[in-house]
Amino acid sequence: MNFHQPLVMGVLNVTPDSFSDGGDFIRLEAALDHARVLQIAGADIIDIGGESTRPGAKRVTLAEEQARVLPVIEAIVAELGAKVSIDTMNAETARLAVAAGASIINDVSGGLADPDMFKVAADPGATIIISHWRGFSDQMDTLATYDDVAAEVAAELKLRVDAALATGIRQSQIVIDPGLGFAKDMQQNWKLVARLDKLEELGYPILVGASRKRFIAGVIEPDEPAEVSNERRDLATAVLTALLLQRKIWGVRVHNVLATTDAIRVVAALRDAEQS
Repeated sequence: MNFHQPLVMGVLNVTPDSFSDGGDFIRLEAALDHARVLQIAGADIIDIGGESTRPGAKRVTLAEEQARVLPVIEAIVAELGAKVSIDTMNAETARLAVAAGASIINDVSGGLADPDMFKVAADPGATIIISHWRGFSDQMDTLATYDDVAAEVAAELKLRVDAALATGIRQSQIVIDPGLGFAKDMQQNWKLVARLDKLEELGYPILVGASRKRFIAGVIEPDEPAEVSNERRDLATAVLTALLLQRKIWGVRVHNVLATTDAIRVVAALRDAEQS
């Protein structure tokens, strides 16, 4: 039995409108408390975002995004000593976040939303997660057109990786992300998850962010995916994570860290029993 233990990235959205936890952690004290919960549950990285990327979400100003995330990053690094990533499409927010203590830049746009993003990532030498992306939340559903989703996502990610390298980012700084849920319909998401080997061919670490997304809920309740609770989405996400442990993935980005670490431990125990 193949088994590759990924890093677990816990999601911390300090937004009023994220799709599953909007408004829950907008206050600094609530955000810090949740970061502590994620860390105790086994999160290796805490991913902090101040702008929702759910379908149809409106953009926020740089000032608003930075006011949300920077105090939280500073507090988590100072009080918990946790490894922090900044979930942003804005180069200036990324620069300030790294200065505040973040060591990873998680750009769901893969550097397409802000042409200065790769310059910022190259300067401090932070890890940068380059995701597949075709457009902002208000238009991405119209861009889900593929002949071979896995091959095309891999090809488009390679173009973004090449652009990052040309800007001075080192190969060792790069992690890639298939961008599940971004400009992909339900069937395309599942086909992409099933063919992560196409991304493996690029030779870079892979982050998978499937947690609580609509394509998972659509399997549970095809007629009413929006009505599927976070608890059911978390269970399904943990099952998917367990299955993906046979892939060489660098990390999984999840809301429910405890369910994910439990799933990883169960698979590890089975692997150890088979090898003993």
